[in-house]
Amino acid sequence: MLGSLAITSALFEPFRNPATPDEICSCLLKLLQVRGELQREANRNKTRVLEADYPKLWILTPTASEATLNGFRAILDQTNSIPGIYFLADYLRSAIVVIHQLPRTPETLWLRLLGRGKVQKQAIDEIEALPLDNPFRFNALLLLSSLRSNLEVNSDLDPEDRELVMRLSPLLSEQLQTTLQQGIEQGIEQGIRRERQELIENLLTVRFGTLDESLQAIIQPLVSLSPPEFLPLLMQLSREELLARFANQN
Repeated sequence: MLGSLAITSALFEPFRNPATPDEICSCLLKLLQVRGELQREANRNKTRVLEADYPKLWILTPTASEATLNGFRAILDQTNSIPGIYFLADYLRSAIVVIHQLPRTPETLWLRLLGRGKVQKQAIDEIEALPLDNPFRFNALLLLSSLRSNLEVNSDLDPEDRELVMRLSPLLSEQLQTTLQQGIEQGIEQGIRRERQELIENLLTVRFGTLDESLQAIIQPLVSLSPPEFLPLLMQLSREELLARFANQN
């Protein structure tokens, strides 16, 4: 098991290896405990909890046998569900997501990253093919980074998990370097704009004695210019000419 996640009105229980019946029962017990807490809180506050307010449980498992699914009466919703998602009885508000049965679509990519073997490799290939500055790629690699950390805690990795850690290491390192470089470039750009703004403010103050509201309104349009562009304008144009040219550019 990879550790449970609670997101708004849902509980996510991801498993690295196929979830056993006992593990699924433990997940259901946790769900019922949360349900009991909500009921007790409602009783204390003399309020009512609607059925829709109770959390849903999503058990994420790489594979699941027919015996396991049948044992929990987990069935596909033929009208609204995608392949691989099996729902338990309505009042249990639970589903077993069999990751290896999910279709290969962008919508299932997050889940397929938690699969094993070929399914997970294909999902990582899809992530790796995305541009380095793609937000989805960055967020997906954060998820994979957490997965790698969980795996590395275990000193007795099987060959498949060891291969996964080795593949993720350079991929995560590349993303980290890209993120750092973007941060550095953004910081440099922000620094340049601050220095440029200070220079423009000083020149306006020297020329016109004070920075009133009208002059402050033209600072940002001037900042967007390069020094060779704005310096001659600040030195040669009158106050009226500067206002006429830049006052309406915000």
